[in-house]
Amino acid sequence: MRVGRIPYINCYPVYGGVDRGIVPLHGHLVDGVPTALNTLMATGGLDVSVVSAVEYARDWERYLLLPDLAISCDGPVQSVMLFSHRPAHELGGRRVLVSRSSMTSVHLLELLFEHVWHCAPVFVPGDAEAADLHDMEATDAREGIAARLVIGDAALMLRSGAIAAPYEHVYDLGEEWKSWTGLPFVFAVWVAQRTVDASRALAVHGALIESRNWGLKHLDVLAKQAAENTGVPFAACLDYFAGLDYGLSYPHLGGLTEFYRRLTVAGKVPPGRLAFLATA
Repeated sequence: MRVGRIPYINCYPVYGGVDRGIVPLHGHLVDGVPTALNTLMATGGLDVSVVSAVEYARDWERYLLLPDLAISCDGPVQSVMLFSHRPAHELGGRRVLVSRSSMTSVHLLELLFEHVWHCAPVFVPGDAEAADLHDMEATDAREGIAARLVIGDAALMLRSGAIAAPYEHVYDLGEEWKSWTGLPFVFAVWVAQRTVDASRALAVHGALIESRNWGLKHLDVLAKQAAENTGVPFAACLDYFAGLDYGLSYPHLGGLTEFYRRLTVAGKVPPGRLAFLATA
């Protein structure tokens, strides 16, 4: 079994038990940013993987959701942030750099600009999630960038001050969604190919759930590892993990389906439905 894993620290709680040999997983782990894993799943290069929430909606007939497994928040997410030189509602017609590695975050940002901030910036695809962001101020001035969407570990580095951020205005997209809709937001889900043997997919699912449960009981261990790997202070890493939810409860499904509904109305994804890998 080929199993996808995002290398960002937000996946540490799900794979922590597997990585340490505490939980056996009978498969080969493949690392990649969200868009890379999306492509591998879409082309049959992986059997089971974490993918952007938008990837499931885009091609839902191809996949089965793994129950009770997601990366979500009910308020601030801390790792999907818009850093801006001016208030968001003043960014109409201005250049906003957006990450090419997470279409879910980009689509969420588009919805917020349309329905919350009521303006239409010019989105410029780029590597806004790259960890080396030390020349942001010069880059923004040279390329006329008014704001940038930053995700993953780099967003945490900027938010925590591990890397100095020359921005007056900072927006947490999880918090903005919560304020707008009153619902949690699901950024990523785990899916299996419908063509994969169900018993093998269930075995991977069981291992990931067991590893996730171990990780949630050892967030201090994972926060220490995250701090060492990113330079983000231990306390900030621990707070980050504690603010995420790695299940897929009814409230989170409500937030997910509302996001899908809005994307369907906007013509971003086709009409679809949620289909789960059957567990006994």
